[in-house]
Amino acid sequence: MKKLAFTIVILFAFNCFAQSGAAAIKLGAFTPGATNTGFIIGYEGGKYIDQNFNFGWSIDWFHKNYIDKKLVDEFNEIPGVSVQENELKANTNIHDLPLMANVTVKFRLAPRAKFYITGGVGAEVLFVDYKNYNNPDKGEFKVAFDFDWRVGLGTAYNIGPLSELLLEMAYHRAQPSWTYDVDIPNVGKRTFERVYDMSGLMFRVGFRFYY
Repeated sequence: MKKLAFTIVILFAFNCFAQSGAAAIKLGAFTPGATNTGFIIGYEGGKYIDQNFNFGWSIDWFHKNYIDKKLVDEFNEIPGVSVQENELKANTNIHDLPLMANVTVKFRLAPRAKFYITGGVGAEVLFVDYKNYNNPDKGEFKVAFDFDWRVGLGTAYNIGPLSELLLEMAYHRAQPSWTYDVDIPNVGKRTFERVYDMSGLMFRVGFRFYY
């Protein structure tokens, strides 16, 4: 929670130095280490000093249902349980919401095209629906947090005087996690750590509007 509060303070401080507004919508593919590639959509709001420098905040949404292969390997070390049962127990549904403060700096390439570098820091909020080990038909719910950061580069093409088309590639880093205990028959209590490696590359297209 401290990380989330810190991020909110940063966002508030950015907006205290208000100039003119900017907003962007970005969508594309995200390849986190924990899951297969999936769709990600994000909104970016903030201010700009001039058309070459933006600062503000962003929020993204990534959803995936998958089998946690790392957890399956840990379950497979427990005798007397089949791989198929372990895969059922490791079935996981996540909603990932990175909330970040970010800065974008642009460099002109052509009269209507610019190259830009962007970066951000913030907090990751991960909503996890996973299976109860002793009763796989029953779901468990958990919210995990972590510090996150992101760096990226892209090109911006002016569609009009106050709008841009964006093509962007970025690397995102976060690893929300928590530990929990499971009472396993004939084995005893075991502690498992659920680490969700939400680090990976993003490839996105978007539109930014100035107002």
